[in-house]
Amino acid sequence: YLSTLDGLVADFNKAGVDVVAVSGDPKDKAREMAQEQDLSLTIGYDMSIAQMRELGLYVSDPRSPQETDQPFSEPGVFVVNGDGNIQILDISNAPFARPDLEGLLNGIKFVRDNDYPIRGTHAGA
Repeated sequence: YLSTLDGLVADFNKAGVDVVAVSGDPKDKAREMAQEQDLSLTIGYDMSIAQMRELGLYVSDPRSPQETDQPFSEPGVFVVNGDGNIQILDISNAPFARPDLEGLLNGIKFVRDNDYPIRGTHAGA
């Protein structure tokens, strides 16, 4: 998924979107993974469990030592608009449900080209 994202960074940038991936892994482990996958996108690291929960991400325990050695967040995608508000949000409780990145890019372009409002803001009962 990160390799696909890495290949689309220029397209996201052209649409006015800065792309950052964030990991709960320590710096060395995140850097090693990026090098192994030949990624050039910006990757943050050391996201704490408290930060994961603050973002509303699901946090899982590793199923085995081969998976990882610490609790980790399941996938989340946050698209923040120019006003600093979340325009598009996708949070999953499993690694198998992630948004199609080209579809997401097209959606972002539509939102920005058409001044599309933030959805899901109904305040009534």
